[in-house]
Amino acid sequence: MKKRIILNAFDMTCVSHQSAGTWRHPSSQASKYNDIDYWTNLARELERGCFDTMFIADVVGVYDVYRGTAEMALKDAAQVPVNDPFGAISAMAAVTSNVGFGVTAAVTFEHPYLLARRLSTLDHLTKGRVAWNVVSSYLNSAAVNVGMDQQMAHDERYDMADEYMDVVYKLMEGSWEDGAVHRNKESGVFTDGSKVHPIRHNGKYYKVPGFHLCEPSPQRTPVIFQAGASGRGRQFAARHAEGMFVLATSVEQCKPMTEDIRNLAEKAGRSRDSIKIFALLTVITGPTDEAAQAKYDEYLSYASPEGMLALYGGWTGLDFSKLDPDAPLEAVENDSLRTTLESLTKGHDGPAWTVRDVIKNRCIGGLGPVLVGGPKKVADELERWVDVGGLDGFNLAYAVTPGTTTDFIDFVVPELRKRGRAQSSYAPGTFRQKLIGTPDGKVESTHPAAQYRGAYVGKESCATNTLPSPFAQPSK
Repeated sequence: MKKRIILNAFDMTCVSHQSAGTWRHPSSQASKYNDIDYWTNLARELERGCFDTMFIADVVGVYDVYRGTAEMALKDAAQVPVNDPFGAISAMAAVTSNVGFGVTAAVTFEHPYLLARRLSTLDHLTKGRVAWNVVSSYLNSAAVNVGMDQQMAHDERYDMADEYMDVVYKLMEGSWEDGAVHRNKESGVFTDGSKVHPIRHNGKYYKVPGFHLCEPSPQRTPVIFQAGASGRGRQFAARHAEGMFVLATSVEQCKPMTEDIRNLAEKAGRSRDSIKIFALLTVITGPTDEAAQAKYDEYLSYASPEGMLALYGGWTGLDFSKLDPDAPLEAVENDSLRTTLESLTKGHDGPAWTVRDVIKNRCIGGLGPVLVGGPKKVADELERWVDVGGLDGFNLAYAVTPGTTTDFIDFVVPELRKRGRAQSSYAPGTFRQKLIGTPDGKVESTHPAAQYRGAYVGKESCATNTLPSPFAQPSK
């Protein structure tokens, strides 16, 4: 049986996401990123195409490495201005019934006690259609603007993230027992305090003594996505991720990456299929190969080379204005996105890329490759990435929004359905049930969150009297 290809639309609450300059195209709606109608219309379109997920990226901070200033990022709207990714999700959920919502939130800058409430709230309001894309953030400009001296070291960010996840799991899975909420108007009991427990977490990075502010949501823990395929990132994903977002320039580069991730998942006591792996790809398509190529050439005429170099400066931590444009790029170890530069050097097909190569090949597509062609050519290549590269699906970026997405739905999705590769309807249940197939919509028993199910039963609860009641009668 052929593997179904998971389709996620990749977007961000900004103007220029992965393609620089194309917001100027006459048909682009990118500049309407702060209009709720843009998001609700896009959500309806994705559900028409039976996409699995609206995957919303995010960064906190600005791209100010290129030429040592944010000027170019501002000029081309390169991920700035950028809104909070949580804002539009409830509205999108209100006009759809099935598509999931993957929302990015960095563990580096927000306390787990507060983020857990935001995620549980969304899981309630969407009826269990939320995924959390866990990132540790990579922009130094973000760190200094939240009061840090500089960005934390790459591997330490993951150490902190491991503890962060344990706090979230304790709150979401263990704090409230099943059956704690009665909603009984006759008895006057909404919640049975004996079934609500403080988690008493006291770790290296966080102290959270109390209980979760939200009652259990449909999924309890949202589906866990993770973006980051460095060595330390893969270890983190092997333990926590149910969906993983990787960067690869070719099928050949992708295969060892997906194999390693699945091997690590097995070593962590999980199954090889417990992590769905997605690669970033931009597809420019039309009724024929020729029509698709003409469309790509038109889009490329609007591209902004310096806008893309501003983005790459933030992604790699390197000021591309100081590099020889014709010299091969070299991977360096810093605290930015390590796999970005590695994808253009180590394991890349042929010689390492130059700055000119980045401009030529990534002004459209950003961090990932671009596939141009009619329905059959595109479907053939998507199947090759899945069957040979070991992927489960794709995060599909756009050149022009929403046109790139609509073209994919109109031309490629029907071809994939003919081949038995794309769904024509949704499975019932929560997002996890649709994506992973767990029967009850909760995390699998081998996932680390599962260890906290019932972990506090019979222990300290909120019915325990720890302080005297203010209404108690004084002793005589």
